[in-house]
Amino acid sequence: MKINAQNLHYKTLNDQIKASNAKRIEVDNCIGQRYIGDGLAKKEILIHGTPGNGLGAYLNGAVITVDGNVQDAVGDTMNDGAIYVHGSSGDATGYAMRGGKIFIRDNAGYRAGIHMKAYMEKLPVLVIGGQAGSFLGEYQAGGLIIVLGLGSEKQTPVGYFCGTGMHGGQMFLRCNALPHDLPAQVSARAANSADMERIRPYIAEYAQAFGRDENAILAHPFFVLEPNTQNPYKQMYVEN
Repeated sequence: MKINAQNLHYKTLNDQIKASNAKRIEVDNCIGQRYIGDGLAKKEILIHGTPGNGLGAYLNGAVITVDGNVQDAVGDTMNDGAIYVHGSSGDATGYAMRGGKIFIRDNAGYRAGIHMKAYMEKLPVLVIGGQAGSFLGEYQAGGLIIVLGLGSEKQTPVGYFCGTGMHGGQMFLRCNALPHDLPAQVSARAANSADMERIRPYIAEYAQAFGRDENAILAHPFFVLEPNTQNPYKQMYVEN
């Protein structure tokens, strides 16, 4: 099924998507419509253009592919499924996501992965191919954040205040140098072979989705960021 989103109000567009019995829906001429795919479970959506805020909010198993950039809060509180962005994303990508996968081909704005969490079998994964803005992984409580720094000449592919309030999960940074302002509550180390095996499937999926060289990506050093075992935030946010 195809939908021409030009001049469509976001609610009209979303109502058409949800009412359709088609498993695969293609949206043309998307210009800032919000909340596309929110809560969907079984559909595949291909979007041409630039969707607005809250793309895939509360996603519950659907697959969304965007042929272009996206705005803020992609995958807000998503539970399952996958989002592939053939471009860059705005702020708060993966806000409070608790399951599923988000792949950003290029860059992400501020506060990507804020409040990410994991529960039982759920493991949210956010992969950013380029750079991430400041406050990456703020208050991260679970899941994986992977920043590849592709196309960047910077020593580290993240902005200021990386990992502020982090009390769970892991971040993987493909870089030559760690951020200079990591908080004391976050520990950092070079990734070992077990670490790399853990993230290899997501690197492979990123490379396949966006036509990149998996082996070239994996050949570069990675660092792992984790909450320090003495992290005082753990006493506040994690039930022992």
